[in-house]
Amino acid sequence: MDIVLAIVAAFLFALGLVLQEKSASKLPTEAVRGGFLVRLAHEPVWLLGGLAQAGGFGAQAAALGIGRMVVVQPLLILSIVFALPLGRLIEGRRIKRNEWIGAAMVSIGLAVLLITAKTDVGSDDASFARWAIVGGVTGGIAVLLFLAATGRSPSVRGALLGTAGGILFGFAAALTKTVVSNLDEGFVAVITDWHLYVMIVMSVVAFWLEQAALQTGALAAAVSTTMSFDALSSLFFGIVVFDEALHESVLGYTVSGLSLGTALLGLVLIARAKEAGTPRHAPAPAPA
Repeated sequence: MDIVLAIVAAFLFALGLVLQEKSASKLPTEAVRGGFLVRLAHEPVWLLGGLAQAGGFGAQAAALGIGRMVVVQPLLILSIVFALPLGRLIEGRRIKRNEWIGAAMVSIGLAVLLITAKTDVGSDDASFARWAIVGGVTGGIAVLLFLAATGRSPSVRGALLGTAGGILFGFAAALTKTVVSNLDEGFVAVITDWHLYVMIVMSVVAFWLEQAALQTGALAAAVSTTMSFDALSSLFFGIVVFDEALHESVLGYTVSGLSLGTALLGLVLIARAKEAGTPRHAPAPAPA
């Protein structure tokens, strides 16, 4: 059931990505410093995409509640595959050969990862000390990436912001898993636990960084880094925070690494083909 929920989440995230990308890419670069999320919130298409993203988060949370991060989170890469037919339906964009190849690589890579993964180990929480150390390192890396993005070219800025957003999305997913597991103890236990509030903060910051990365117009850099580092950081958090494991042998981890690498390479192919086929919008005048 966790796999089905993860696939549903990937589809809803893809729908939200297509709709929000359509709105975010029309804003001028200067809008990042001028409350661009407020401006986007006035766009009906962007709001519709937000509803789809919210539905995707609900499905993702449910999947994490009953499954393992090392399996659920990589499956969300399928959203870039779902985005191809959705982009054709919503924007009338032709699907290129490289996109078909990339989609096949993503699908095959994730299928092998899913078939060979060991999913019966792990916990739903960790000590506060472990959370504090991992969270501090994660937040520090995100801040450094954000600062490094200032004044860079659109592609570099999109990649750096996307990387920061992807890492924080992974950390937010780890917190979500613990929050959902606390539901068994009752509503009061959830709202009085610190995991919930840190999860909300991390999710909002990650979402802001994702939108900032998309707004640069460098879609290949923004999409591929956000999704890649979401999956990679989730594997790290699953193993380090929850003591999950993909395999018990070196050979098993090698197979997992190759299959995940194949999926991520397919993701890059799709993102690059998508950027090459996306018309550049003229910068819109900044509101007075």
